[in-house]
Amino acid sequence: MMWAVGEPGGPSPRSPSPPPASLSPSSSFPAGPAFRPLSAEDEEQLPAEVESLCMACFRNGVTRLLLTKIPFFKEIIVSSFSCSNCNWTNAEIQSAGKIQEQGVCYTLTVRSKQDMNREVVKTDCATARVPELDFEIPAFSQKGVLTTLEGLVDRAIAGLEQDQPRRRETDASLAEKIDEFISKLKRLKEVESPFTFILDDPSGNSFVENPRAPLRDEALVVTRYWRTAQQAAMLGLKAEEPQENSTETADDLRNEVLQFNTNCPECNAPATTNMKLVQIPHFKEVIIMATNCDACGHRTNEVKSGGAIEPLGSKITLRLTDVSDLTRDVLKSETCRVEIPELEFELGMGALGGKFTTLEGLLKDIQALVERNPFTLGDSSNPDRTEKLHAFGRKLQQILDGQLKVHLVLDDPAGNSYLQNVYAPEEDPEMAVERYERSFEQNEELGLNDMKTEGYAEKAPPQR
Repeated sequence: MMWAVGEPGGPSPRSPSPPPASLSPSSSFPAGPAFRPLSAEDEEQLPAEVESLCMACFRNGVTRLLLTKIPFFKEIIVSSFSCSNCNWTNAEIQSAGKIQEQGVCYTLTVRSKQDMNREVVKTDCATARVPELDFEIPAFSQKGVLTTLEGLVDRAIAGLEQDQPRRRETDASLAEKIDEFISKLKRLKEVESPFTFILDDPSGNSFVENPRAPLRDEALVVTRYWRTAQQAAMLGLKAEEPQENSTETADDLRNEVLQFNTNCPECNAPATTNMKLVQIPHFKEVIIMATNCDACGHRTNEVKSGGAIEPLGSKITLRLTDVSDLTRDVLKSETCRVEIPELEFELGMGALGGKFTTLEGLLKDIQALVERNPFTLGDSSNPDRTEKLHAFGRKLQQILDGQLKVHLVLDDPAGNSYLQNVYAPEEDPEMAVERYERSFEQNEELGLNDMKTEGYAEKAPPQR
């Protein structure tokens, strides 16, 4: 039997939604950007209060809204409701950012009670599963929540317990089975034996904490995938229609900078994105996209491969021996992993997106990514974990200063990453390039296992 739970601690799903409410004149968002970075030191970051209807007693209560931005995540709206008449409370988060280009699936092997303290961001369209108990929290059955793994289990228990008194009166056998399952969930929190927690989000906006960051977490597997047509329809996305072939030639595209309108990812103001096709010597064509916002000054750039996935994956290993090595050009595709074995560091696929920069720029981006980790900063951070991150940041700075010699590894299953060979066309004595056959799991991440590219002509219907 598959158990699924809904939203705990609230009215029945058949209850009508509260009518829309407007901000009172005295409750307004602070001046400046609408979404401010989450910080305990920002005294101006106060929630706005909205008078709204309580769905428990149908009298007026207060809803508090906080527009904030979480590093490593995105813009969110944190809301909480409290009613002074019946003391009913509720809290949730809503996504305020865009749906990501790919979905994400987190698979966590829980082995200790410490793993139950990991922070979890679960959006309303995410599905949470524990295969060992045949237990599932379906998509859109709960509101988005920022909690821990233990808190997620507690919400599931509360959702199953809320209607138990009525079930015992109407269906005693069903209530008894649910009581047995609730006992299993409570024992799950004690982690008497290892179990698997899976969080699958087609929107790509859910998150499971890695307490070993910036090091690799052996217990956590993060997989990004392309959405199916059914998942896109569930999110309200329209499948892209095939477009007619462009009449422009490749030479015209190389000599022209294309522009299209978009919105700034920081302030959401209208902005312009420039796109150009560039030929990298001794490599291939890539597409460089850059966005510059005139309203807030935010700049961003992204690189995508202009060709197909290579037949073989590539693994580039460079030994950094001098500060001049940091000036080498590097193209890191979205499918590339970056490793520094001496620091036991690994940057997973999809992190930082596609980039065309120098080694120095790539290391500085990694350094900024580590320093902005929200789960290792603030009053609730673990001192040991914070010290490890600071030590890692100091080692990165030693690499940038040329005081520490390390190996940098670019492992790209798609074969679309590049590191400049300053001795070209001769071989670089400090750089090794390895071509390898992809594993089944790597082909699965790239979506190649279900892709058929041969035999179409044999099965094609006869032409009339």
